Amino acid sequence: MNEIRAIEASQMKDELDNFKVGDTVKVHFKIVEGKTERIQVYEGLVIAMKNSRVGKTFTVRKNSYGVGVERVFPIHSPRVTRVELTRAGRVRRAKLYYIRDKIGKAAKIRELIVKKGAKGRATPSVAATEVVSTAAAPESAQS
Repeated sequence: MNEIRAIEASQMKDELDNFKVGDTVKVHFKIVEGKTERIQVYEGLVIAMKNSRVGKTFTVRKNSYGVGVERVFPIHSPRVTRVELTRAGRVRRAKLYYIRDKIGKAAKIRELIVKKGAKGRATPSVAATEVVSTAAAPESAQS
């Protein structure tokens, strides 16, 4: 059993990219075509993460010419060169499988806006989405 753990530990990446479910990411994936190698960028929304030591995977979904495409990437794979965070999302679920049924604007995820705190730490906050009504304005401004 310890030999298996030792082999797994040697295959795990030391530095992991910092992203979570709901984020929009660019996955730089190494593709081998015959003798040539190239890096292909796959950009989409992270809808799921599965944690199991060296078998840790994440699922990325994107729309390609009106068709939803999902791809599962192993985090510790040597073919995944890096994962670049494009947009942080604000979600309340661990798995976003409901996005598969949504179309257009309904499939959008709210963006997580990060403000700097008093001591230099980043603290998450929600963007103000309320509309101020004109009835709440003072009377002096109306005349």
